[in-house]
Formats: sequence, C-alpha cells, structure tokens
Amino acid sequence: MNLTEQTTDWWKGGIIYQIYPRSFQDTTGDGVGDLAGIAQRLPYVASLGVDAVWISPFFTSPMKDFGYDVSDYCGIDPIFGRMEDFDWLVERAHELGLKVMIDLVMSHTSDQHPWFKESRASRDNPRADWYVWSDPKPDGTAPNNWLSIFGGSAWQWDARREQYYLHNFLTSQPDLNFHNPAVQDALIEMARFWLDKGVDGFRLDTINFYFHDAQLRDNPALPPELRKADTAPAVNPYNHQSHRYSKSQPENLAFLEKFNQALTPYGASVVGEIGDSERGLELLEDYTGVPGRVQMSYVFDFLSGDDLPAARVVEVFERLQAIAPNAWPCWAMSNHDVVRHISRWNLSEQAAKAYATVLVCLRGSVCLYQGEELGLPEAELRFEDLRDPYGIEFWPEFKGRDGCRTPMVWDMGVNGGFSTSQPWLPVPHAHLQRTVVGQEADAQSMLHHYRWAIGLRRKHSALRGGTMTDIRAQGPVLSFRRADAQQTLQIRANLSDQDAEGLTPWQVQIIEG
Repeated sequence: MNLTEQTTDWWKGGIIYQIYPRSFQDTTGDGVGDLAGIAQRLPYVASLGVDAVWISPFFTSPMKDFGYDVSDYCGIDPIFGRMEDFDWLVERAHELGLKVMIDLVMSHTSDQHPWFKESRASRDNPRADWYVWSDPKPDGTAPNNWLSIFGGSAWQWDARREQYYLHNFLTSQPDLNFHNPAVQDALIEMARFWLDKGVDGFRLDTINFYFHDAQLRDNPALPPELRKADTAPAVNPYNHQSHRYSKSQPENLAFLEKFNQALTPYGASVVGEIGDSERGLELLEDYTGVPGRVQMSYVFDFLSGDDLPAARVVEVFERLQAIAPNAWPCWAMSNHDVVRHISRWNLSEQAAKAYATVLVCLRGSVCLYQGEELGLPEAELRFEDLRDPYGIEFWPEFKGRDGCRTPMVWDMGVNGGFSTSQPWLPVPHAHLQRTVVGQEADAQSMLHHYRWAIGLRRKHSALRGGTMTDIRAQGPVLSFRRADAQQTLQIRANLSDQDAEGLTPWQVQIIEG
C-alpha cells in the first residue's frame, strides 16, 4: 500500500477516539475542558495507537444541548478557547500521526443562530424558508403528529410568523430545511471552511434527519412488539411511532453525494450517525454501501442496553450480511449519549477486556469513547448535579447522559487532574481508583489491555480490512474467521464466566492460519 492510499483509506478498519471537549482537560481553571487541554493531552491519545480523534462540538453555542445547538458554525465558543487553540490542536495531532475529525451538526441549529433569527422575523425575508415552517391546522394544532426525541411535539408555535417550526430535538434546536438548495450550499461552504483549516473529516450528527417529508404526512403508529429503545429511552413516547416521514427521506442520498463531492479534493472521510431503530441497516447500506456517499456509519447495535452474548453478535452480523452486505459500519460500545458499557452490561474487569478484544477483531471501523480504555463505570449522579436537559425531563426513569460525560481522570490530584476548580460535572470517587497514571504503572490494567488490543489490529491487516466469515455461536463461545491476501485468522471468544468449548472464562483465542 502506498502512502497516498494510507492517507486516504486510513478510515477503513481505523480506530477513532472520541473526545468530549467539556470533560477532557481544563487549562483555564473554569471547570470546563477546552481545546488547549485536548492539544496538551494528545500525546496520551497517540500512545494508545488509534488512527484519529473525533472531537464533539466546540462551536459557538448557547449550550442548551451542550454544543449540539450551534449558533455560529465557523466560530469557537469562548469556553473552549480561540481559533488559534484549534489550529494548534490540528498541528499537534498531525505531528503525532493522528487524523482530526470534527462533529458537524447540520440537521438543526440553535434558535440563536443568525439564520434562524432572520427566518423567524417574517414570512418573506431572504431566509424565510431556510427552516421548516408550517401553518397550523384549522383548529390551531400542530401540522401533524411528529414527536421530538427530547419529548413532546416536534412542532413549536412562533408568534412572530404565526406558524409552527419543526424541531426534532429541543424547542431551541429548529430544523433546517434541506429542500432549499441554498441551505445545502451554505452548509457545504461551512464544511470547506474547516477542511481548509486542516481537518481530515467529519462525524455527521443525525445524518438521516436532514430531510423531512415535504407533504408533512403523519407518522404511522408502531406496534409495541416492534419498539426499540436504542434511539430514545423506553419511557419516551417517541418510540410509539414509525418515523416514516419525519426523517430518513430518499432525498438525503442526493445531498450526501453532493457533500461527498465537496470533500473529495481534500481526501476527507466521513462517519455518519444513523439514528433509526427500524431501518438502521437499510440506511447503512444506502449511505455507505454505494461509493460516493459516506465512507462509514455509526451503528447502534452494541450501544443499546441489551447484553451482548455470542448469539446476539452473530445475529447482528447475519442481519448485516442480509440487509447491508456492502456497507461499512463503525462499531462502538460506548459514547457520549449512552450509559458506559461497563455498567450497562455489568462487566467484570476480565469481561471488559474480552469485549475490547472482540471489538477490535470485528470487520468495520471502531470508535472508542474517552475513559473506556480505563474501564470507567457510569457515574451515579444526584438530580441536583444533572446538566443534561434530556435527563432532567425524564428523571428518574431515564437519568440522562451526564453519567457518561463526567471528567476524564488523569491522576490522583485535585479533581483527578482534570481541573483546579470545581468541574462542570462532579468527578466520581470510584473513577479516582482508575486514573491514567495509576494504570500506566500496572502492566495488567485495562489501559494496557486496550493498547495491546489496538496494537493487535494495527499488526494484522486481516483485522483492519479483511473479510469476516464463518460467524457462529456455540453456547457462549463466539467464533469467526478474518482473512485477506496476506493472512487468515481464527478468532474464538468465550463471552461467559464459565469454561466453555475448551476456553477459560472470558478467554479470547486468536490463531493464525
């Protein structure tokens, strides 16, 4: 493989490390992480052996949804620093051999964005149709039955225009109208701004939410037996609908091709986030299985609350082969939106190491979430400590996303070495037993295991880009074959705490030939 191929195809089988900027490293003493802190800690990230970092949003924002509500796409929120900090971060990452992916939230903006302020001012201004507006029904109610992921109707009344606007998330996150070509062009121009800054690609938030049904047809009901809780928690009535018209529209494909064309001269890569419990794999095939759209996409199968026995892994890959044979998934077990998998699956240290090994052996790319390599459990927070509007809305049945967003623990110093002052979320005492410094000194630690597992994937070309066949479960033992032109590997993993099929509890066996 030549250098050019390595540069442009790094994503294929690559490992991406997700950084949540608020919680990685604070350098200013305000209790919130920042870009300079990320740059400072990049040598640690590089030491893991990963290919890239994905940095969650750091754009100018009122922070109602902690950066996923953007008010200036080309600005950096002062809490995270200045543009010079970002430039330094990119330069430092590239020096260390790391690619930089940033999180683009294009389906919606903040209601504080100048585009929305102009759009809501009247029905006939230049940006009047940059967002999704609709008249009420004759009785004054919302245009249709669409629901918001964050609870309640997806429509919010605006007295200025005497119309409703669409928001699939918070009422302060109005949806952009992708049916307007000017909106598409403005977003592509914004992406070019960051590519010119040196970023290597994007994680596209809620990639299937860009378009809505132009006729605003009602979503049909979803039978209880088909409901899943991997996109929204079970207590959310959002799961009661089949979201046939509010998202995942066919027009999205043409936009993704247009977006990809803009990225091609830069050699940039994209990982999309498909949020669709019913049609996730179909969309994965549509979005990533056809060249010229999206290179890879986040899948939610291992991010749900369900345990992950061998049989379920087999089931996921059988469905993948049947529905999305040409797709390229990006696997993750934890991220900034779900309970950390150590707690979610109630894993012992040994079990967590086994799952980490299996993860790096799967066909596809991999996303790791900060602190996962330390084996951090979910933080138990009091209601008064919550910052996440999602958790505040559905407490206590759903405690929100703050428990996985607590600060990174670097050492046994004040606040785990994260900040010299009170952090925006508390540092759990349990996490202080699992610091980076502490685990560096322990050859048997989770941190060293993750380094070994990532090294395994870098060492074996078959694990990065090879085929994956003969996937089966014999009781708790998962087995499959990975192969390319250079090598064949047989993987066997006992995903249980009992001896099985000649393997000790939680043993993973990798045999060449």
